[in-house]
Amino acid sequence: MLGQYYYHEVIRKTIIAFGTIFNDIHIKHDDGSGGTASNLKVAIAYGPVQKFLARIEQQPKLNKTVALTLPRLSFEMTGITYDPSRKQSITQTFKASDGTNLKKVYMPVPYNIEFELNVLAKLNDDALQIVEQILPYFQPSFNITIDLISSINEKKDVPIVLESISFTDDYEGNFETRRALIYTLRFTAKTYLFGPISETTDGLIRKVQVDQYSGTTVSSAKREMRYTVEPDPISAGPDDDFGFNETVSFFTDSRNYQPGTQNDG
Repeated sequence: MLGQYYYHEVIRKTIIAFGTIFNDIHIKHDDGSGGTASNLKVAIAYGPVQKFLARIEQQPKLNKTVALTLPRLSFEMTGITYDPSRKQSITQTFKASDGTNLKKVYMPVPYNIEFELNVLAKLNDDALQIVEQILPYFQPSFNITIDLISSINEKKDVPIVLESISFTDDYEGNFETRRALIYTLRFTAKTYLFGPISETTDGLIRKVQVDQYSGTTVSSAKREMRYTVEPDPISAGPDDDFGFNETVSFFTDSRNYQPGTQNDG
């Protein structure tokens, strides 16, 4: 099994989906007369908060065209841990279709991905505006749908759980030092990792047949009815638009029966 190349980009997709949650946050400043003086979209970027703090401290040496403006958001992945509470059988498989062929996929493995989101601002009111636009959605989790494996259309709802919130005021040094208020929010994304996907050697199930007996005693029970279901048309594939033919056969004895057909197409 090890050595077989595959890459579903699940972790990458989870990181992108997490950042997308916070990419449309705005703050407003009043003009003192009840109007809006400014409406700013808060920038967000991937990276550790220490990198952005270093940029802030070096602002006097930077050209204005590359100056780092506040407020802004930064986020990063801080860890990956296995989640035994969501464990499933490691040998269990399920079938999936890529639109043409049937695939065999092992059950996904549950992993938690930890994230840290930092809100950096010069003014406390700016930071509070951002935080209050985030917190109400997490009670304490917020579900997002991620297309984990596009080739088999495997989408899952991934809960993003808010674990903790902390606050620091990085205001040290002389009066020329820029102030940086930092709210740190820690999250856990409960996602799934998939192993390799292989072609299945099993054919499509095109007929289901169920017999009903008059009792549960094997030696004396008589077969009373047979229920059969087939796709219509019989050549339909997994992603085709098709109906079903249902046939009910009533047995008069163990050898003869009277068939009846119902179409649910």
